[in-house]
Amino acid sequence: MDEDSSMVPVNDHDQHDEAQSQRDASGDGGGSMPAFSSPEPTGSQQEAVGGGEAQSAQVVVGPRCAPPYSVVDALMDKKEDGPGPRCGHTLTAVPAVGEEGTPGYIGPRLVLFGGATALEGNSGGTGTPTSAAPSAGIRLAGATADVHCYDVLSNKWTRLTPFGEPPTPRAAHVATAVGTMVVIQGGIGPAGLSAEDLHVLDLTQQRPRWHRVVVQGPGPGPRYGHVMALVGQRYLMAIGGNDGKRPLADVWALDTAAKPYEWRKLEPEGEGPPPCMYATASARSDGLLLLCGGRDANSVPLASAYGLAKHRDGRWEWAIAPGVSPSARYQHAAVFVNARLHVSGGALGGGRMVEDSSSVAVLDTAAGVWCDTKSVVTSPRTGRYSADAAGGDASVELTRRCRHAAAAVGDLIFIYGGLRGGVLLDGLLVAEDLAAAETTYAASHAAAAAATNSAPGRLPGRYGFSDERNRDLSDSAADGAVVLESPVAPPVNGDLHNDISSENAINPGIRRTSKGVEYLVEASAAEAEAISATLAAAKARQVNGEVELPDRDCGGEASPSGTPTFSLMKPDSMGSAGIRLHHRAVVVAAETGGALGGMARQFSIDQFENEGRRVSYGTPESATAARKLLDRQMSISSVPKKVIAHLLKPRGWKPPVRRQFFLDCNEIADLCDSAERIFSNEPTVLQLKAPIKIFGDLHGQFGDLMRLFDEYGSPSTAGDISYIDYLFLGDYVDRGQHSLETICLLLALKVEYQHNVHLIRGNHEAADINALFGFRIECIERMGERDGIWVWHRINRLFNWLPLAASIEKKILCMHGGIGRSINHVEQIESIQRPITMEAGSIVLMDLLWSDPTENDSVEGLRPNARGPGLVTFGPDRVMEFCNNNDLQLIVRAHECVMDGFERFAQGHLITLFSATNYCGTANNAGAILVLGRDLVVVPKLIHPLPPALSSTEASHPDDTWMQELNANRPATPTRGRPQAPNDKGGSLAWISLQTEASGDDRQLPPPLSPSSIAEYHVSSGGYMRGAVYREPNQPLTIEEFHIPRPKVNEILKTKACGVCHSDLHVMKGEIPFSSPCAIGHEITGEVVEHGPLTDHKIVQRFSIGSRVVGAFIMPCGTCSYCAKGDDDLCEDFFAYNRAKGTLYDGETRLFLRHDDSPVYMYSMGEMAEYCVTPAHGLAPLPESLPF
Repeated sequence: MDEDSSMVPVNDHDQHDEAQSQRDASGDGGGSMPAFSSPEPTGSQQEAVGGGEAQSAQVVVGPRCAPPYSVVDALMDKKEDGPGPRCGHTLTAVPAVGEEGTPGYIGPRLVLFGGATALEGNSGGTGTPTSAAPSAGIRLAGATADVHCYDVLSNKWTRLTPFGEPPTPRAAHVATAVGTMVVIQGGIGPAGLSAEDLHVLDLTQQRPRWHRVVVQGPGPGPRYGHVMALVGQRYLMAIGGNDGKRPLADVWALDTAAKPYEWRKLEPEGEGPPPCMYATASARSDGLLLLCGGRDANSVPLASAYGLAKHRDGRWEWAIAPGVSPSARYQHAAVFVNARLHVSGGALGGGRMVEDSSSVAVLDTAAGVWCDTKSVVTSPRTGRYSADAAGGDASVELTRRCRHAAAAVGDLIFIYGGLRGGVLLDGLLVAEDLAAAETTYAASHAAAAAATNSAPGRLPGRYGFSDERNRDLSDSAADGAVVLESPVAPPVNGDLHNDISSENAINPGIRRTSKGVEYLVEASAAEAEAISATLAAAKARQVNGEVELPDRDCGGEASPSGTPTFSLMKPDSMGSAGIRLHHRAVVVAAETGGALGGMARQFSIDQFENEGRRVSYGTPESATAARKLLDRQMSISSVPKKVIAHLLKPRGWKPPVRRQFFLDCNEIADLCDSAERIFSNEPTVLQLKAPIKIFGDLHGQFGDLMRLFDEYGSPSTAGDISYIDYLFLGDYVDRGQHSLETICLLLALKVEYQHNVHLIRGNHEAADINALFGFRIECIERMGERDGIWVWHRINRLFNWLPLAASIEKKILCMHGGIGRSINHVEQIESIQRPITMEAGSIVLMDLLWSDPTENDSVEGLRPNARGPGLVTFGPDRVMEFCNNNDLQLIVRAHECVMDGFERFAQGHLITLFSATNYCGTANNAGAILVLGRDLVVVPKLIHPLPPALSSTEASHPDDTWMQELNANRPATPTRGRPQAPNDKGGSLAWISLQTEASGDDRQLPPPLSPSSIAEYHVSSGGYMRGAVYREPNQPLTIEEFHIPRPKVNEILKTKACGVCHSDLHVMKGEIPFSSPCAIGHEITGEVVEHGPLTDHKIVQRFSIGSRVVGAFIMPCGTCSYCAKGDDDLCEDFFAYNRAKGTLYDGETRLFLRHDDSPVYMYSMGEMAEYCVTPAHGLAPLPESLPF
């Protein structure tokens, strides 16, 4: 099939008389972004406010008209970097990567893919724009699979050449952004309908890469002329189009947060669009999808618009959008900017295009009205349709086109390409929507009231909803200005910033600067008192027969004497497929960018066909129903989305300058209602699957939560929620300064990703406890006494519903405290009925939330717990017994602060996990999470306390004194710590050191680093080596002296021989950009001379001292999503750390020059030296039969 006959605007052929082509370019090109402007509002659209005062502000009463477009004079290095004339392509906005001003930052981009580049009767070779006879059709043989990228900040086009297998050439396909990935589906090409594939262009790395993954089950199938959008940053929706036989009206959804990926055909309620193709759809940020226009099965263009929303119970519903569209249209483009849907161009059939003031239009969903370039639309425009006549309004001529593509970046709307009267267009247009952020409550109602005059029966008010719906207008600035809060100072206790308010800066509180372990060891009498009454009540209930004693018939008795009567472990519970702690822990030392690492799928298509029938504009009754539907949807979903938008800022979150919390009590009530409904339907013991991240105590240290999200991935579609779950082990509140932020964000994430984010209860999730340790005071201090106490009570009622434990793959049991004296079987936990208060709980609940392991592995049995009377500690014998009885391999618990963020017990069968750093401002402990991969390997990932300088007295906020005094009066339980046993290897980390033959001598290595120094690695001065250093392109390498590198977790080394690869030469010539100075070399053989601290015994056995090894350029980390799937050559850590930063996977280089200790970056291992350090995963043993 060479021609897409249906892609021609009339009878499926244009009957235009236009003889000359007109290029869409104007202005005097300077290479920079042009100045953008909006039309001046008419007098009827403005009125003065302020009682006639001379300096009264001007506010917009009605919605602004559609903005004008202008031509962008974009830059490009060479002609092929520009997309050139085309139609039927897609243009997708990709958000910025990283933080502006930091290394590796990439600004917002537009990604253009595919499209047709030629018409019948034209070669598509040299003409710009490409033209043909007016009746010519699209040449599908001219369809492409090219990728072009427009950098918005630099105003520059670049042609991309991604790795991987690209999609086939196509046009009339769909594309949307999922985080920093572009998802492409469907279309038609030279061979007919494109295959049934979901292609993903991953733009998170320096070099983009194509992926394709088959989604399970049936899907939308081959089609073209359909729409696709990401709804609620989660659901990939595909709607309508043509399967080569007829127009369609089906709706398909793919949940990007559910694994494995699977299309689901939806049956939405309400009146939806008819079968149609060439419609457009765009998703508003709050989760509303709006579909407008299209062509029905009778080739009739459509004018109506429909909203699609998801109910809390999972139902989807269509509703006709209110307002009167200025024109029917198809083959147009539409994109949301905040609450305004910008529609441009489009065809009408019969050789006609949408023109005049209706060629661009805006549906203001805040006011429920359509606007064109002149005014609010109250009746359909008749317009004139002599589209091929030259001349006319230049601004109208710019946007008079079809089969173009549009995308929005911030308040800017971009349009590229398209077709006009037998001419393919190649201009990039831009408009700025100055009204996008102006849709206040009052202005929206004024606009709706104006529209009501000509639409009797239409419900006044907003179409849909807005985050500002309940905003008190008196709080806004008198002149209508936006007030920007000042940056605040850096953090204390893991919070990224102190709260500094100018009006409260007179009496700074006095902060202790040296508390240390001695302070932590002070008795926690208040905490002991708080739990004693609860424990006594539980015991009383047990004595009165209300609670049965735990059943021990099935397992051995762990008596206080420590005499066990059980076998240590079932032989089959520790098989080769068992749980193991990974051989390295990741320690944060530098910033990393988040990435969504691996969504993709497949599809296909056939031939173009006819379309459409006309649909009415809808009645006032249907508009009222639509508004009710969308308002109801907002009340369900707006609070979690608002919380996530406000708080989930891993790199940019700053505490509010004013301590007042940003949610009111009604919003928190809505959030709690939504979350409680989910918790009430979950079992007491969750059943979870790997991969999963596990978090320990947070204690209101919201800054630490953001640091962990920033360094190791965040729960969003732009992060890693699509392929890994999150589990939090309790103690979300108390002690820290931002308990409200912590619990509200976790609850919002639970509502948004209920199948992927999991919360269980800690001992501080109880009113009797958090009344004493900070949460109640924070609620009152930040929300006022009346609202604060109400919120505190409401959240504590929610806590009573939280699950109490989680089982992962039926091999790992996660809980907050421990198994204590009473818990022998998981069924005892499962039998606890919720909601449950601490006072009403049994000894089982007390043990589950309050018990701790004994001091170390040598202390067995049950011992009294220093936390308070009636509480116990349990020995390693209890742990082994419990694992044996329940066929478990590992217990993960939180509850105790540990110096390294995680600590092993019972020969590695129990891990204590703590995620808050510098607990209570005194412990100076690291925080950690555990990442469990699909291979059931557990990898600890750490962050360290921020430097003391950032928590100086000068930076103290006066509002923080209440928390300082509370922690001083109620000291924390002392940090858990125990001497390392002689046979305790510390678990799982290995760095391997190699030495070169070229050294010519046996230099004495410095003494190995002790395990305690692994968190703060310093170069030892015990020895030196020589190595080759690259400093400038096309300059010789210099031989310089280095400190001998020391291995850290998961590394080994000594080099015997190193070859020169072409990639080394490319670096030396400057053809591969890389940080300098650097050491190159990666084709290596060597000999192991040293293991890093905490080396896993399996790695020690495989790479024993003196063994011969060969190294690989890509050194797989073994823990990322790609390594977990066996795709070592795509290792995320290698590209994110080594290729992007010249470091190994803790963000640090191992090479430092002798004369000034300055760092030298590493290109791969950096092995053109006498010694090098490389991760063990990047090595393989060399057989004895092979020489070096």
